[in-house]
Amino acid sequence: MLLTSGCASLAPRNVLPQANAGQIELEGFHNIRFWGDASAREIQAIMMADTPKAETRKTEARPSSRIERHPPASNLLAISGGAENGAFGAGLLVGWSDAGTRPIFDLVTGVSSGALIAPFVFLGREHDGQLREIFTKYSRKDIFTYNVHGLIEGSALADDTPLTKLIEKYVDQALLQEVARERIKGRILLIGTTSLDTQRPVLWDMGRIAMSNNREALGLFRKILLASATLPGVFPPVRIQVRVGGQSYDELHVDGGVTRQVFIAPSIFQVVSHGPKGKPVASPHLYVIRNGKIDPEWQSVSENVVSITQRSISTLIKNQAIGDLYRIYSVTKDEGIEFNLASIPADFSQTSDEPFDQKYMTALFNRGYDLGHDNYAWVKAPPGLELATQARN
Repeated sequence: MLLTSGCASLAPRNVLPQANAGQIELEGFHNIRFWGDASAREIQAIMMADTPKAETRKTEARPSSRIERHPPASNLLAISGGAENGAFGAGLLVGWSDAGTRPIFDLVTGVSSGALIAPFVFLGREHDGQLREIFTKYSRKDIFTYNVHGLIEGSALADDTPLTKLIEKYVDQALLQEVARERIKGRILLIGTTSLDTQRPVLWDMGRIAMSNNREALGLFRKILLASATLPGVFPPVRIQVRVGGQSYDELHVDGGVTRQVFIAPSIFQVVSHGPKGKPVASPHLYVIRNGKIDPEWQSVSENVVSITQRSISTLIKNQAIGDLYRIYSVTKDEGIEFNLASIPADFSQTSDEPFDQKYMTALFNRGYDLGHDNYAWVKAPPGLELATQARN
């Protein structure tokens, strides 16, 4: 069904021409996004630039200031996608927080379901209650409804209006102001989407969006979270409007996991792990949460199209995620950053009856919570690379 849905037609849109495909600025915003595969120099120019004056006028809506020269990052967090399996990462982080040992993260990245976790963990333990709610209080009907006409007439098999409303409930103007205040301090929150037209990862600096005086900032912030969690073919793609030469165009953005299951691009490491004169930061730590199982899982597969396709896609996603872990790990070794990995334990045996099964997510959240609260033993290398040694925080 996922493969066939690609034949479904989209409503007419004004596509950004290939000649302008490299356009990265959105009208009314400055330095809010960059290509995930860009060079370190390009990323540094965007991430470390002072806030433009147009964004620093004092208003009652948002705090305004130039971005402080924050010390290079020492604690970094990358949260993967995983749909309902995001309950594991949410539980792990809340348990870690309740144990009193979770650090303040200088940089947080999130993709897909990890994008729905990232803003709340970025803002600290005061938002742990919201994290718990999002991943234990709701079920499939609160995320999407089935679109019976989507296979033939639409762009998706499901209607994500319920998820849109959930994001609107939890991401409000007050949260935007909090994110803006932290960005002013130099802390960074990045969310990943995939640009379908260009086949490239796009990383969004959510703090700069929050700092903007643009009245569309809240809507754009919400739209990016929705896009990052949008599995193509299942949920409709999210349109983001850009203007080039006075003409408006529509970009199509979907799940960031299409290009990166979990990310901290090599070029970002170079930006956040070195001081102003290029000197490495003392003992930086990277924590990667993979919202899924890493070990192979046996399953009897029926010999029909749906079962074979579903199993093949899940296997592809699992191995793509492992590849991302290898990529990240190799760079941490070059940059002198301590690598720490968490994933769903192989012995977690609870199964779900449907997507976003509330009982399944609650059980997974609780398992993650217990691990985080009981001094979780982070794995120090990706699977298969070597016999990973474990250390307790």
